Amino acid sequence: MDRLPSSRARDRLGDALFSRVAGPSGPENRARIHDTPGPRWFAPEEPIRRVHADASMFVGGLSALLLQSLHPRAMAAVEAHSGYRGDPWGRLQRTSTFLAFTTYGTAEDAQRAVDAVRAVHARVRGRTPDGEPYRADDPHLLEWVHIAEVDSFLRAHQRYGAQRLTPEECDAYVAATARVGRALGVAGPPRTAAELAQRIDAFRPELRGTDEARAAARFLLLSPPLPWPARPPYAMLAAAAVALLPPWARGPLKLPLLPRTERWCAAPAGAAVTAALRWAMHRPAASGGG
Repeated sequence: MDRLPSSRARDRLGDALFSRVAGPSGPENRARIHDTPGPRWFAPEEPIRRVHADASMFVGGLSALLLQSLHPRAMAAVEAHSGYRGDPWGRLQRTSTFLAFTTYGTAEDAQRAVDAVRAVHARVRGRTPDGEPYRADDPHLLEWVHIAEVDSFLRAHQRYGAQRLTPEECDAYVAATARVGRALGVAGPPRTAAELAQRIDAFRPELRGTDEARAAARFLLLSPPLPWPARPPYAMLAAAAVALLPPWARGPLKLPLLPRTERWCAAPAGAAVTAALRWAMHRPAASGGG
């Protein structure tokens, strides 16, 4: 029997999303991740696997980039070396592939993904526009990138995830991400949600909105490399990502703090676009998707 038009539409949209996020090697990587036997870093029931499989990651990932940009040395490294303007989809695909291998792949493949990232970090050196030296393998900078990402993913899941985590599961998620952080070179990453919040607060004196950070925010929020039909849903996702930021992070990036607008517009828009993405990404077990 032919599939329903709605099912075919969902498959087309899901395939388009997967192609964008996973890149040309996506099908090959997905097969390797899910079909290769062997021990994994994380068991199937661990919260990290639930969080990283949820469509809320789209909101959390964009919010994480905005938050990470507030550290001048981290932003200078991104501006000079990441190629996020010339190849933003490539950067997204590399990040999503890393998350997929470390979260779901075999322990051997997870370590291989970490080793590849550390090799890249070892080559990244430079100075900020103010002349301050940076290196991408600096444990302090690695910690900021790590905690900003974990905080954003967890915030997004708790607001837009299909099934929110309990407080105990939040701590388990942070503890699981600490394993990846340590492998990447973070010294003593946080292991509970409370410790994560404390670490974010401890970094605040170092954070500021540089010209590069504000330019990155404008690019990510206002001029993404997307076809026009995709712009409206992306605008909804972007509004949700901004609303997800801590209030103190808005001013440095010159992003408005509008509680009523966010409550009545951004939050529903984020819920709607996340639900639509989740619907598109869903694959019945018989279809072999993962």
